[in-house]
Amino acid sequence: MPLPFQNTLAQATRLTRSGQLQAATELLRNAMGPMGQPWRSPSSSAATPTAAPPDVIDVQATELPREPAAARAEASTARPTAGGIAGFLSGTHECAAGQRDYKLFVPPGAGEGPMPLVVMLHGCTQNPDDFAAGTAMNAAALAQGFAVLYPAQSTQANPQRCWSWFKHNHQQRGRGEPALLASMTQQLIAEHGIDASRVYVAGLSAGGAMAAILGALYPELFAAVGVHSGLAPGAAADLPSALAAMKGQGGASRAAPIAVPTIVFHGDADTTVHPSNGAAVIAACVGAGAVAEQQLVNDVSGRHCTRSVYRRPDGRALAEHWLVHGAGHAWSGGRPAGSYTDPRGPDATEAMLRFFMQHHRTP
Repeated sequence: MPLPFQNTLAQATRLTRSGQLQAATELLRNAMGPMGQPWRSPSSSAATPTAAPPDVIDVQATELPREPAAARAEASTARPTAGGIAGFLSGTHECAAGQRDYKLFVPPGAGEGPMPLVVMLHGCTQNPDDFAAGTAMNAAALAQGFAVLYPAQSTQANPQRCWSWFKHNHQQRGRGEPALLASMTQQLIAEHGIDASRVYVAGLSAGGAMAAILGALYPELFAAVGVHSGLAPGAAADLPSALAAMKGQGGASRAAPIAVPTIVFHGDADTTVHPSNGAAVIAACVGAGAVAEQQLVNDVSGRHCTRSVYRRPDGRALAEHWLVHGAGHAWSGGRPAGSYTDPRGPDATEAMLRFFMQHHRTP
């Protein structure tokens, strides 16, 4: 972790302990931009471009051979322990399903007691630093006391760093990227004293689609799911059906059920992933005939959205659907330091965290 960020983290810690949470959050937000250098994979010397093409397609994928073991032998040595090392740390996870790099944000106070974990899956052409900067999730983690895991898709698996949500061999329990991501999450839960009953997964676009798949396949691991501008599990099984699903053509009837509470954000002006896919994600969670409470929300930025809440018989929210009017393919309320963000609200990070913290997994 660069020395300037260590100093910033120490200052933010002092502000947090003195009760100045807003000041600490803003300090971290300002420091979570490009982190002083472009993202570099811990197991590769090649940097990922920080600028994304204007019309990203989430399904340009070619399976490439995995890099030789010698080329990925060097992993980050900076890892938190139960003793409470804090920071934005790099690592590599390898299991039978494959190998991926990751970054892990651990706030001060780690080791004092089990804390929640939010797994964040970036979209195509993005990387952990970029996604962290755009969503400001690390600043929220500092203020609220939870850890954040950012798995990094490899260009060896997909040249544009898209998660393989649209491939049938990555839609089954115990196989492919879902198995790898579940294994990575389980390892970090064990290593870093995470509260296993409060583990959540969220993602944007291709990452949102993969988050939905994880919610369908691993309900014993994740307590809730957040899908921003993504698609339902089973919406596609190959490239042609993926392109059709992204246009809102078919796929919803094949959606696999999501077995955990789910919150969806989607812009109704999204021309990359049709907004009907957001409704399909909700249907995969609550069923096609579920009745919602609807509320028109006027954000302080002047943007309007329709919030639909689906409740259990006991009154707890099972699902939320935020349809953001006039928004495109971007993280709502995001920071300009990251790609594919819309600074106008509502704040998806804030809303997802509120939803997540209402739910915990029962043993």
